[in-house]
Amino acid sequence: MTEQEKNMSTPEANKGLTLFEKIWKRHIVKTIEDGPSVLYIDKHFIHEVTSPQAFDGLNKRGKKVFRPGQVVATADHNVPTLDQHLPIREELSRRQVEALKKNCAEHGIELYGLGHPFQGIVHVIGPELGITQPGMTIVCGDSHTSTHGAFGSIAFGIGTSEVEMVLTTQCLLQSMPKLMRINIDGQLNKGVVSKDIVLYILSQISASGATGYAVEFAGSAIRSLSMEARMTICNMSIEMGARCGMIAPDETTFNYIKGRKFAPQGEAWQKAVADWKTLYSDEQAKFDKEIFIRAEDIEPMITYGTNPGMGIGVTGHVPKLSEIDEKEKASFEKSISYMGLNEGVPIRGKKIDYVFIGSCTNSRIEDLRMVASFVKGKRKAKDVEVWVVPGSKQVEQQAREEGIDKVFEEAGFLLRQPGCSACLGMNEDKIPAGKYCVSTSNRNFEGRQGAGARTLLASPLTAAAAAITGEITDVREFLN
Repeated sequence: MTEQEKNMSTPEANKGLTLFEKIWKRHIVKTIEDGPSVLYIDKHFIHEVTSPQAFDGLNKRGKKVFRPGQVVATADHNVPTLDQHLPIREELSRRQVEALKKNCAEHGIELYGLGHPFQGIVHVIGPELGITQPGMTIVCGDSHTSTHGAFGSIAFGIGTSEVEMVLTTQCLLQSMPKLMRINIDGQLNKGVVSKDIVLYILSQISASGATGYAVEFAGSAIRSLSMEARMTICNMSIEMGARCGMIAPDETTFNYIKGRKFAPQGEAWQKAVADWKTLYSDEQAKFDKEIFIRAEDIEPMITYGTNPGMGIGVTGHVPKLSEIDEKEKASFEKSISYMGLNEGVPIRGKKIDYVFIGSCTNSRIEDLRMVASFVKGKRKAKDVEVWVVPGSKQVEQQAREEGIDKVFEEAGFLLRQPGCSACLGMNEDKIPAGKYCVSTSNRNFEGRQGAGARTLLASPLTAAAAAITGEITDVREFLN
């Protein structure tokens, strides 16, 4: 038992637990003395990339999936986002998707594959179907599983061997992380949305600033956000190095879940909400680290480098070498060289080639509505290619029902079919080498969107403004 768990086991401690500790404590099956805990896992999401090897291991040992009803599968990373009714052209992608179909059929797992009305990005479909609920432990062989923490759950990514472990036992060996709370209080400025909040946090604490921590996001600015905006923030907690991110559930959470396909119904709903209302950090709760941020200090953000922590306000400049810590100077120089940028230059006005609106970070209906509202009556810059990729078939259908697809068509934006798309260079949607892409995704590593591609992370609003002007633009110029 770790020191943290020992402290949680006393009667006094029960009055002063964090949200994370309350959920962790509920799910401990067994604690190994001075070692990790065996945690029970409520929901296990799988997709075509990290599951085939796990199923191979399972089959070689002659094992069956222990609780297939608690596993949810979808195809998202490797699927094309055009002509999904046709066979997948890329061989590896096609083989992985076919392997997922075969494994799910053999083990009795529900699969939302291509052509299914619930197909989509795993971290989009879980919440929209009401599968993701407060107080759960949720895992997936995907780092951005942290998204589901927006509902007040412990959700984190796992490796292939751990995927196999959960498939066979519905449990997982885990050591309790340290605990951090990031408080954002105050009123957000015009043109600033949740993606700007998380990029600002990253710019302040760096891409390794939360390594080893489970992070709870709190404060009045967080409570003012919609569920979909909260998901964006928890999605990118992993980019700070955090084990997971989470937000305490409240009426906004309950209203979002109510009535969804797999949400509790009737008496079960009343009972569930009563329990969910106990999921918050007590006043006496202790965190290993706390950070306080004023919402008023945040402006529309954009990255300039090759990790998500290399971000600046859109009115700022690429840092000068003299402003960089001595230990970081070599990687900084390598990064801006890859990006084709010079130190000290303003970021606003930088010409761009592509805009990608999508990914598990920003592909929900609110994101598409935000972009459509901004671009209505406008036309994209002639030298910019714009891809809008909905996060699920349900989002795509809703966008068409609301006429959002027509707004995009008139603006010269291409609304594609659901998938991870140009978030990562793993499917057909790749950004050409040397081209600049303003992207609403979560990572800007070298080659992330294709070999030699240059990625600038931003909010859907900032991305939409860049699409219209053909350059990095302060969206507030339009809003004023």
